[in-house]
Parts: sequence; C-alpha cells; structure tokens
Amino acid sequence: MNNFSKIQMGVDYYPEHWDPSLWEQDAIQMKEVGVKIVRVGEFAWSRFEPEEGQFNFEWLDRAIHLFHRQGIQIVIGTPTHTPPRWLTEKCPDILPIQANGHTYHAGVRGHRCFNSVSLHSYGSRIIEKLTLHYKDHPAIIGWQTDNEFSLVYCHCESCNEQFRVWLQAKYGTLEQLNQEWGTVVWSGEYNDWSQVTTPFGGSPHQNPSYQLDFYRFQSACVEQYQQTQIEIIRRNCPEHFITHNFHSYPQKLDLYPLGEQLDVAAFDYYPNTSPDKTSTGPYSGALSLDVTRGIKRRNFWIMEQLSGPPGGWGPMWRTPYPGFIRAYIWQTIARGADTVVQFRWRSATMGAEQFWHGLIDHSNVPGRRFEEFSQVCTEVNTLSRLLEGSIVRNDVAILHSHDQLVALDIQPQVEGLDYYENIKQWHRALTKLGIGTDVINWTENLSGYKLIIAPSLYLMDSTVATSLEAFAAAGGTLIITHRSGVKNLNNVCLMEPFPGMLSHCAGVQVSEYDPIANSLHHIITADEQTYSSTQWCDILHPTTAEVVASYHDDFYAGKAAITVNSFGKGKVYYLGTHPEENYMKSLLHQLAVAHDIPHFPDLPEGVQISVRMRDSQAFFFLLNLSRESRSIVLDHPYKSVLYDGLTHEGTLTLEPYGVDICTIELY
Repeated sequence: MNNFSKIQMGVDYYPEHWDPSLWEQDAIQMKEVGVKIVRVGEFAWSRFEPEEGQFNFEWLDRAIHLFHRQGIQIVIGTPTHTPPRWLTEKCPDILPIQANGHTYHAGVRGHRCFNSVSLHSYGSRIIEKLTLHYKDHPAIIGWQTDNEFSLVYCHCESCNEQFRVWLQAKYGTLEQLNQEWGTVVWSGEYNDWSQVTTPFGGSPHQNPSYQLDFYRFQSACVEQYQQTQIEIIRRNCPEHFITHNFHSYPQKLDLYPLGEQLDVAAFDYYPNTSPDKTSTGPYSGALSLDVTRGIKRRNFWIMEQLSGPPGGWGPMWRTPYPGFIRAYIWQTIARGADTVVQFRWRSATMGAEQFWHGLIDHSNVPGRRFEEFSQVCTEVNTLSRLLEGSIVRNDVAILHSHDQLVALDIQPQVEGLDYYENIKQWHRALTKLGIGTDVINWTENLSGYKLIIAPSLYLMDSTVATSLEAFAAAGGTLIITHRSGVKNLNNVCLMEPFPGMLSHCAGVQVSEYDPIANSLHHIITADEQTYSSTQWCDILHPTTAEVVASYHDDFYAGKAAITVNSFGKGKVYYLGTHPEENYMKSLLHQLAVAHDIPHFPDLPEGVQISVRMRDSQAFFFLLNLSRESRSIVLDHPYKSVLYDGLTHEGTLTLEPYGVDICTIELY
C-alpha cells in the first residue's frame, strides 16, 4: 500500500460532465503532459445509481479503461457528499435540519446529516457496490472518503438522540453532567435526559461547556460516519489506500481523529491570487500545508489545487500571475506533498462552479496556464525518482488544538485575539527566518524537538502539562503565551493563578490582566529595545523566572511582560502580551542560534525556503512567492537539481514566482 508515496502530478476529472467523445482525447493529452493520477466520482451518485437499486458503472468503466490505456492511475471518491434527489425524496431524514427548524434542501452539495440512518444504509450500499466492482481493477490505487468534511450543525431528532447517547457515555449520569457543565447558572439544570437537546437557538450566550461538547459531538459524528466507509473499503479493497481531502483552515472540525483512520491526509489548496494578498497569502498557505502534514505527521497529498481564477460561489478572483501555478505546486511539494492534483482539468460549462476555472478554459483551447502546468509536470516527473522517499524533518513545532480554537470562538476573550491568527503570526515569523516548522496536535509526543511554541493553552489538561514540563526538563525550550491555564477541559474556569498547571515550569504567576484589544502598547527588553504589542497584557509576578521584557505603558509600566525560567535542562518563556512580528523574529532567531537550528535570517519578503531530507541528502526548495524579483544571499554553494546541476554561490536572484531546488550532502 505504498502507491501514495510517489512524487507525481494529477488532475480532477468529471467524465459524467463531458460528452464521451472527449474522454479519450483528454486521456491522451493528460499522458502527453505527464499526468499520473486522476480523481473521479466524488459527486456522481445519481449516475452510479440513477434509480433506487439500479446501479450503472459502465460509463465510469469506459472512462477508467481509457485512462488505464495511457498508464494513468485512478483515485475514486465515495459519492456520499451528494445524495441523489430520488433518495432525499424517499428518505427526507437524510436532509439536515437547521436550528430554526428549516430543512437544508438539496441544491448544491453537502445536503446530508451524518446521523441519518437512511444515509448510512444507502451510503454503505453504494460504497459496497463500488468497492466490489473496482477492487481488482489494475488502474485503481486509492479512495477518497466523501468530500471536504465540515460540521453540518444538524438538529434533527436523530442528532438529538445521538447527542444524548454521546453525553451519557461521557458523563454517565445527568447529575454529573449538571455538575461538569455548571448548569446551576441561570437555572439551567436538567431534570431529565429528554430536556438535553442540540442548541436550537434563542440567546447566543449559551452555556460554554454545553456548546463545546456539542462541537465535539459533531466532530465525533463525522468520525463515525467516515469510519463506516473505511471499514467497507478496507474489507473489499485491502490493497488500496484511503485519504480524505481536508479544506478551509481553520474550522471547528477536529482533524486529528479523522486523520488517524486514513493512510494519508490530503488538502484542497487554493492560494489567493490577489496582488494585495501577496504579503500574507504565501505564509498563510505555508501554515495550511504544515497543518496538513501534522495531521498524520508525515507526507500528504494535495487533492485539489488552484488552476485558474476561482468563482461561482462569489465574484471571481484575479487570474494566476505567470509562474504562480508552478511556484505554488512546488511550495506544496517542498512542505511534504508527494502528489499534487489540480482542480480541474477543464472549466465546467454548467452548474454552480462554471467559473471556478480549470487548467483549460471554456474555449477548450489550452492556453498559458495549461502550458505552465505542463512545464511543472515535466519537472516533477524528471525529479520524481530523486525526491521519492524524502521527508520534512524539523526541530521546531507549534502546538495546534481543536479544543482551544473552538472554546476561544465560543467566548471571544477580547477584540483582536484570534487563536488561529496568532498561530499564523508565529508561523509567519518562523517562515520568514527560514525555520522549518511542524504544526502538530497539542496532545502529541514532543520528543525530537528543540523548540515548542504553545499559543494560548486556554483549556488545560494535566497530561499535556506533564508532557510540556518533561520536554523543558529534558533540555527543550518552551514558549507559552497569554490566556493559558484559564479553564479545564469542560470549559469551566479554574480557581488558581494563571497559567495554572504551567505556573511551576514557567516560574511566574499572573497577578492581574488587562484586555487591551487593538490598543497599541509597548514593551522594553532587557537590552532596551522597544516593541509594540496588542490584544492582552498579563501583569506578571515572577517566582523563579527572570524578566525578559517589561511594560512601558499604563498603570503597570515597569511590570514584567515577558519572562524566562530555567527548568531542568531547558527553559520556559512566558509571553504575557502579543508582541509585534519583529519581536517574535528577534526571539526566534536568538533561540535558533542557541539550539543550532538551521535558519536563514535575511530572507526577503515573499521568499520561502523549505527542506526535504532523504538519508544524508538535503533538498532545499527556494521559492519566490511574490510578483517581484528577489535575491537570496547563500551561506555556501548549492547545486541545482532543477537546472541541470548548475552551482549557485554568493547571491541567487529569483524572478517573480521563481523556483529552484538545490541539494547538499549533510555528512
């Protein structure tokens, strides 16, 4: 089951959308440009089963046969994202019910309740038929579950029943639930399980413990829904791999338990083409790719990537600038993607996504973007054997937590404080220093890292606290930030000084705090450098920690703002405020030097360096993700594997959206 580890290019293709006379010439043209993978089927339930119990796979057999003749391999998507109209008419329980009681009707896609008995029954049947039909086909290598999971927020009777079952399994008794949620507030205590429902609306200020558990329940429903599909696929197609195309970070879906069930994670990547996003877009995209790699802590796939201006769901974006498509394909590979599948081969002529452009426009005449894609296919296929088996291996990790994100969204702490945006800013600072960074679930094992950044551990868990202490004691450096140790995992405030369970290793306590929002404050470091800060000011009382920076403003001027504590063989930093990017870069550069972490401190804006490793060989991906030429000062000679062994020394200039891939033997 290693088909998913090859370095290769692919496209999404919808044979059901096109006259069959086009299929063969498309397959031949794909082979000519170097396409190795095609994804099909994820929206085709009405063609697979046009009427109840009448199955038709002949049309897809014909299409797959044509691809197979060209040596192209196939991934099939299970079609459960789009139940057909005959099914939703017969089984209306499939359609989600919104909080106001209205039905989420069929029309575009995603019209299914994850707890619908009918969906499980009919969905399992179509997947059973598909997998049995294609289990021995030599072109089929893998399956994608459903499409772009997200929370549906269904409030049907089945969801209400399952929510109670889930809560009973977690809390045991209604008395325990009342206690853990603190329902005594506002006379919210439950007297009978029948009173416990999904959030139907009314006041937006619901019990935060209740809300957090509802989101957790919703994620658990998606997990069980996917597991049902996976069990069928594994039973019938044991040699095929299974993936899912995650999308749209951040979202309230818990990615990590879903990822555990998969062989490889995948992401749908649509980098922003707008010129006014060029200063932030490449960095946000880099974070999304690192989050995807962190789902399973290994290489991943891109199952959809931008091929032209998106549109249809809203006004169209700008067309990709020359070099944009190529540069962003290499960015995904640089950060651990082994296969990149472009959405889509040809722009749709019908339906809601007519203007979500593919590689070929409505004219059906290949143009500039298609030629750029062809160039990348040639490059990827040329370097595939060299890069195969290479991985991303980093010394630095940012901890990411679904629970923190959801809890801080339920009760926003202050204007301007956004959990994921703060992660994004730390990650951007690291990326601008050329420091490779993993983004991993906050409960993961931390061994092997030198530096861990743990933003806003708002909900605190004793197991995680012990893990963080052990990491620092063993010689690692830990950075924790404001709004840590505020609550327990049930979203109830703790009666102890912040940062709670982390106070001991941080050597500091919060004596008071000031939610300053977007008010600009300043901190002064020990070496008398001044930096601005926003969002929050924890006024710190060091117990064993040393003061790194003090506040310059307000009634707490001169009080500690940032501290560092020696703990075992390591150090723990506590940041009581959210400093500007220049401070983050200064601190991270200092720590990179101290820990001998590879970095490139003078990268120009928009330039990224990522490294993939194989044995003792390092592949440096040098990317200019901007519309202007950029120059990089090289610390020693690099040999290009993209440009026939050309050796770069001194300064390397990259054209707009320019790319190079260099190699160096580490030992």
